[in-house]
Amino acid sequence: MTDHATDYTVLIPARLASSRLAEKPLADIAGLPMIVRVAHRALLSKASRVVVATDDARIFKVCQSHDLHVLMTDKDHPSGSDRLAQCCELLGLPDEHIVVNVQGDEPLIEPELIDQVARLLVHHDHCPMGTVAHPIERMEDFLNPNVVKVVLNKQNLAHYFSRSALPFSRDTPNWAQIVHPKAFLQSISALRHIGIYSYKAGFLKSFPKLQASPLERIEALEQLRVLWHGFDIAVHVTPLACHAGVDTPEDLERVRQFFVTNPLK
Repeated sequence: MTDHATDYTVLIPARLASSRLAEKPLADIAGLPMIVRVAHRALLSKASRVVVATDDARIFKVCQSHDLHVLMTDKDHPSGSDRLAQCCELLGLPDEHIVVNVQGDEPLIEPELIDQVARLLVHHDHCPMGTVAHPIERMEDFLNPNVVKVVLNKQNLAHYFSRSALPFSRDTPNWAQIVHPKAFLQSISALRHIGIYSYKAGFLKSFPKLQASPLERIEALEQLRVLWHGFDIAVHVTPLACHAGVDTPEDLERVRQFFVTNPLK
């Protein structure tokens, strides 16, 4: 299969409930609800279709009013993966079809990044899943447990994901004494994991049935279930740091200001 033949679907899960930002998918960003902004960015990719998956009637109606493809899914899904799996069934996607999961709080997602994570499963045909990482440049990010790290093998397949400083340099026990943190982080190939995923539809449909792994529970990282069961995850390393998603009111204000100064986005 070649790049020009890549056929894939973007799925955007959108739930109204949010612990840190009320009714987040409907939050206004320069005159449009956030979920519409995210879908518009995804529509700039080379995806054959972009589908919003929700469990809320208000989100469903908003998407319909903006001519977006939207599916109503069950309310009792324990995770986003379960919601995406139901979407694959509702859309009747064949097992080898590529699906890209774009989070519903990423109104600044780069369309090219969506294409790149989809192409991973073309070039790594044996992998059921792909994701993205970029180099860490700041020591505070490297040490932050909310920043997920990933280490790779030489084929750019994931070895492990962790909230800990990874890889850990045995000979550098005192992080505060590092004079040139950016150069140090480059020397150990420190990578930040970005939460965008591609899947083979057949694997996505079966994923919720896989037993959760002990490491997944410890780290609170669902992708560790994939590695624990012996599946490979291909990783695209992008040189540029991506725009952060919207989790808090402060994040929302930052994104609103971005659209004020970048009206064509």
